Amino acid sequence: MSASLYLVAMIAVPAIGAAAVAALPRERGLLAKQVTLGVSLVVLLLAVLATAAFDVDGDRFQLTTSVSWIPDFGAEFALGVDGIALVMLLLIGVLVPLVVTASWHEADHGPRPTRVFFAWLLLLEAMMVGVFVATDVLLFYVFFEAMLVPMYFLIGSFGGPRRQYAAVKFFLYSLVGGLIMLAAVIGLYVVSTSQLGEGTFAFDALRQLDIDPEVQKLLFLGFFVAFAIKAPLVPFHTWLPDSGAEAPIGGSVLLVGVLDKVGTFGFLRYCLPLFPDASRFFAPFVLVLAVVGILYAALLAMGQSDMKRLVSYTSISHFGFIALGIFAFTTEAGTGAVLYMVNHGLATGLLFLVVGMLISRGGSRQIGDYGGVAAKAPLLAGAFLVAGLASLALPGTNSFVSEFLVLIGSFPERPVFTVVATVGIILAALYILLMYQRTMHGPPRGVLLQQDAAEPAPGLGTGGATATATATRTAAPGTLRVLDLSRRELVVVAPLVALIIGLGVYPQPLLDLIEPAVSATMSDLGGTDR
Repeated sequence: MSASLYLVAMIAVPAIGAAAVAALPRERGLLAKQVTLGVSLVVLLLAVLATAAFDVDGDRFQLTTSVSWIPDFGAEFALGVDGIALVMLLLIGVLVPLVVTASWHEADHGPRPTRVFFAWLLLLEAMMVGVFVATDVLLFYVFFEAMLVPMYFLIGSFGGPRRQYAAVKFFLYSLVGGLIMLAAVIGLYVVSTSQLGEGTFAFDALRQLDIDPEVQKLLFLGFFVAFAIKAPLVPFHTWLPDSGAEAPIGGSVLLVGVLDKVGTFGFLRYCLPLFPDASRFFAPFVLVLAVVGILYAALLAMGQSDMKRLVSYTSISHFGFIALGIFAFTTEAGTGAVLYMVNHGLATGLLFLVVGMLISRGGSRQIGDYGGVAAKAPLLAGAFLVAGLASLALPGTNSFVSEFLVLIGSFPERPVFTVVATVGIILAALYILLMYQRTMHGPPRGVLLQQDAAEPAPGLGTGGATATATATRTAAPGTLRVLDLSRRELVVVAPLVALIIGLGVYPQPLLDLIEPAVSATMSDLGGTDR
């Protein structure tokens, strides 16, 4: 396959796979899972091949392909990646197979057929890839809106008790932001028509426009509101705690691990290069929102009794650090922000997965329903600890490198905001360690789950082996029996633990991909190269 077709295949393969899975008979749930896992592994392979074909010293956008889409409007089906988009493709490629494996039994007893859950997962993967590789602004908008649909149905059909409320809230917030962005996209088209003689949505052509600073401000706000909702920045964040808490665990991982990154990716890809004057004008305002979000969300996280809501609030706090790095306007801070996007996806993805495994054993999301789990399930507790330490950016974990780069890159340009933001690091240690201590240590308490510890991993067990059905009952006072991670669950957590530690020790391969793209973005903006 030609390298230029890798990106097309990364969209087409999961989209076709979603249609194939959806068309399976209702009783072929196991086959639906196997096909979904196979397709997601193909996408991971394509992401690796695209990375191997990418030349870090080459053109800014590579692996490009373009086909006329709507000729009358100058719109093209144009795809390409820079280093920023490429690392997000790798993140998608890693997370989706792990989500599929972790969700192997999640939809078996739900109100909808198993195949529907996995078909939506594959369609969501296709849309997520599309939003990061589109180099036509109208095409980006289409993928931006289209990825709402599979996530809406994943939350609304397979989520928790308040799933309908959470799904509608997620959809409406994102849809309103997208419609505001559409107005700005149309505005860009009008400006390009007046300056070039014909309208275009091509990113490279739009980047060359000389837009009046006052017009830039209006267009910037159109894009910014959509991206701030998606990111999410305070005060546009209120949909995330509900959606993150009510989504199925696999949906929560992709929602917080990947979908939210579309917002911060949009800041870098579109707001800064297309509207440099407006970006500099609004930067102090955005930095205030970022720092307020770091502290406000961290304080709210400390007060949560629901584990999934707590993890959702931690993500809002982390996105404040990412926004700080982006709007500091230095290459070093921007590189740290992009690395933070990847590392947050890995660390918070693992944290959500481990929380989901704990919930599946105890049948409750409440922190107070657990205690003393480490004594009964040391592997589960160990994975929980690694995820928690990465979330609080302990040195030696992947998040430390990215947070350190953001802070040292931001301080010379934005010292006050940077100093205030560091308080969030202390708060992160409190909310993570308190949750860990209350659930993993202390006197045993909670709910008893009896599960076959020998449950095989999908495709890794002996022929014909099936998982024993789980049963739940309330434990006697003062007792808690939690079986440790099964082989399937070990297959899920082991790669993420390895990446968290590996990238904490040696992040250079990702930095080599990210830095040239961030440097080019800062050059468009006129920022510093520090």
